[in-house]
Amino acid sequence: MGDYLLVSRTEDGDTARALASELAGGARRAGLLVSDLNASTWLAVGGPHPPNTLQVSNWTLIGDVFDRRSPQIPATRPGDPWDYERKMMARLWGRFVGVQFGRGQKPVTLLRDPSGALECVAWDHEGLTIVSSVAFDWLIQRLRPAWRINVGRLAQALRDPLPSMGALLLDGPVALTPGTIQPLPLSHPAVEIWNPAVIARQSQDSWPSTEEASRHLRAVIDDTVSSLAGLSGPIAAEISGGLDSSIVASSIARRDPDTVKLWINAYGTTPESDERRYVAALGRKLGVEPACVPHAAAPITTEWLNAIAQDFRPGLNALDRPHDLDWTRRLTAAGAIGLMTGRGGDTILLQRATADAFIDRWRDEKWRSLWSPDVWELAAANEVSIWTLIGQARRRGRKVHTIPQRSHPMLPALPKTCSLHPWLRNWDDFGPAKAFQIAGLADSVSRHEPSALSRAVDVRNPLCAQPVIEACLALPASLLTTGGRERGLARHAFRNRLPAEIIERRSKGDMTRTYGRMIHDSLDVLRPWLIDGRLAALGVIDAAATDRELTRETLLWRGKYSTIILAAAFEAWVRTWEGLVGPTR
Repeated sequence: MGDYLLVSRTEDGDTARALASELAGGARRAGLLVSDLNASTWLAVGGPHPPNTLQVSNWTLIGDVFDRRSPQIPATRPGDPWDYERKMMARLWGRFVGVQFGRGQKPVTLLRDPSGALECVAWDHEGLTIVSSVAFDWLIQRLRPAWRINVGRLAQALRDPLPSMGALLLDGPVALTPGTIQPLPLSHPAVEIWNPAVIARQSQDSWPSTEEASRHLRAVIDDTVSSLAGLSGPIAAEISGGLDSSIVASSIARRDPDTVKLWINAYGTTPESDERRYVAALGRKLGVEPACVPHAAAPITTEWLNAIAQDFRPGLNALDRPHDLDWTRRLTAAGAIGLMTGRGGDTILLQRATADAFIDRWRDEKWRSLWSPDVWELAAANEVSIWTLIGQARRRGRKVHTIPQRSHPMLPALPKTCSLHPWLRNWDDFGPAKAFQIAGLADSVSRHEPSALSRAVDVRNPLCAQPVIEACLALPASLLTTGGRERGLARHAFRNRLPAEIIERRSKGDMTRTYGRMIHDSLDVLRPWLIDGRLAALGVIDAAATDRELTRETLLWRGKYSTIILAAAFEAWVRTWEGLVGPTR
């Protein structure tokens, strides 16, 4: 969606007043729409689908806000100063941040909705409190804040598979975790009012039948898709040929297919990345005509890398820049101002139909779990015996979970392990399948991060929205993998709306070879970029190992392309921010 910038005077002196007025002028010159929230605070919005404001009690909510159809309001907590906010988070959902004003019309509290769809970064500067969704270039250039890159967090983030929504890699500004409240001043600790583990504990209670769960999941997805599709139009819909985007497309078609200006698919040049067969089947089932276009690809350039490095976080959601630019052109030409996607479904609908799903069930039911036909189907799908599953479950027991870390020869060993994301503090209460669903949810927040495409059209990810997240967290992994299938419940829930080719599909589109070829074709750029770059100078990567790894022979043998492209993006981010705030020591 669009972006926002909130500036509030926390001091009443002439310096703060003059700076606030100057920044408002800068926002207007940058094309943002500026309006006063009160005598001390102004708000600027812009971009595709600029955020709206809504007053809810004493909260000013910025963004898209929807009422829940059947909210589950938590019990009152006597003496809890944030009891109202916990109830508000249960009653509302959307893509929003909030600000609460107190005495003298000064901001006293910030919040970020649980989906994390809208970034919320805050800092103090010369009598002002500034809150923003993006690092506006003109703003940072004017303020030149006294921030520094945190090398320790930088090194951890390059190894952490869940780096997308934790603490910033900059010392200075504060990024709110989704589902938290930040009292002001920013030196106060944040307050967690929403945590996925709390929702997931419902999965340990009584389980609904498959049919009940299917009806509920279908209704939640339909309602969420309808709300986001109805925000502003016309829209486009991404249909990859996989299950997740097909589910979203079926909900759109059920609502009002005429609002869709373009049903679009990008196909790759390898057999595993060309899903046009499934797209055609979906088109026939829904009565729509998909436009299938080649997946745009090009060698990496330094200009490309620098372009994705202009925000508070490394541009990991913007790495497929040629594709983003191509779709920006196509969607704009079609007149679409929003794009509906199926992103996030792998995590929340549970793609991991492995022994982990059985281990979750074994923890609760022990030998009674063998009465379920799903267990036998799970064993068959994984090509193991039921006794193998039992043996794995008994050996696993209730061991603590560990976060896998990226390993690559160019990444030196760290003196300590990565710190746990706040959402993972209680994940040992669950079996491995549910625990890693929660971990994947933390990573799914990155689906909302900026890209060249999201700068031009409003990218909407209904499967990453709070109602869908909560509906799936509250169901056990064994139910989500009904029939021993990955995303088995979703397949069952939408089996009458989708073609059999997609419901029964066992493969998944894979762009690995496409992206690997891109890296092979870009070695002339990537080698000096990384070997002689700032990450190597700071000791975050090993220059000698990088020299050995970035050869065509080693890449063909070892692969591990994702770590290489991530390192290139981090390198670009470090160079950009050192140019803004000074060299890292």
